[in-house]
Amino acid sequence: MNEINTVGVIGAGQMGNGIAHVFAAAGFNVLLNDIDKAKIEAALATIDKNLARQVAKEQIAAADATGALARIKAAPDLADLAECDLVIESASENMELKKEIIGALSKVLKKDAIMASNTSSMSITGLAASSDRPDRFIGIHFMNPVPLMKLVEVIRGIATSKETFEITKALIERLGKVMAVSEDFPAFIVNRVLMPMINEAIYTLYEGVGSVEAIDTGLKLGANHPMGPLALADFIGLDTCLAIMQVLYEGLADSKYRPCPLLVKYVEAGWLGRKTGRGFYDYSGDAPAPTR
Repeated sequence: MNEINTVGVIGAGQMGNGIAHVFAAAGFNVLLNDIDKAKIEAALATIDKNLARQVAKEQIAAADATGALARIKAAPDLADLAECDLVIESASENMELKKEIIGALSKVLKKDAIMASNTSSMSITGLAASSDRPDRFIGIHFMNPVPLMKLVEVIRGIATSKETFEITKALIERLGKVMAVSEDFPAFIVNRVLMPMINEAIYTLYEGVGSVEAIDTGLKLGANHPMGPLALADFIGLDTCLAIMQVLYEGLADSKYRPCPLLVKYVEAGWLGRKTGRGFYDYSGDAPAPTR
């Protein structure tokens, strides 16, 4: 099976709706799954809004936006994904949850379909072992926000076949994205470099070296970063940052990857960043205000 026509996406959160968006815009039929039906409806509304924004910026034609939205269908049950040619799992960054989903999907998905994970840090080999087709399992890690970011990391597990890799390579090209191939090591390439930087910025705050504003201004103007590391952490989600740092710390057994205690405290408090309205910044007012 060399042709991908219908793509399933499991998880209708920020990443999942972005993945559905780019596949539909590239002409694929998309089935969007989530355990919470309300999240699917919210995702469809978000995709509609983001497509409209692209039309307003003259990045795509109005007819293309209408066509893309029409190609995305709600699929509230895993069984609804049975005839997909490719299914991408984009659930929360939790290994046991992902394995549970992959195992359940294996029971319903047609035998020649490809399974993929959008995990940002976890072992593709380990996830593939939960499936019934390790040779047709691959990591396809999109960057957030998916419609805007050009890069896609592709990660082969130990059993991933050459055919699966080549099909995935052609798929990324059809999406108009740029592929970076990573070996199957904790956090892959981008997050292996990015997350320790964010974690160090949190340590810098924790130790009182600088304020939230000083740290973010320093990196924006001193290193020419478009967004400060603490604002970026809020955008990514502090729970996701913590999960990736834990994967690095446990997977590489090096103390330099130890999550900052302040990051742990913020997650314990439920201050997860933009998605909860509070993290290193408070988003309740007209402009984000530092919380420390």
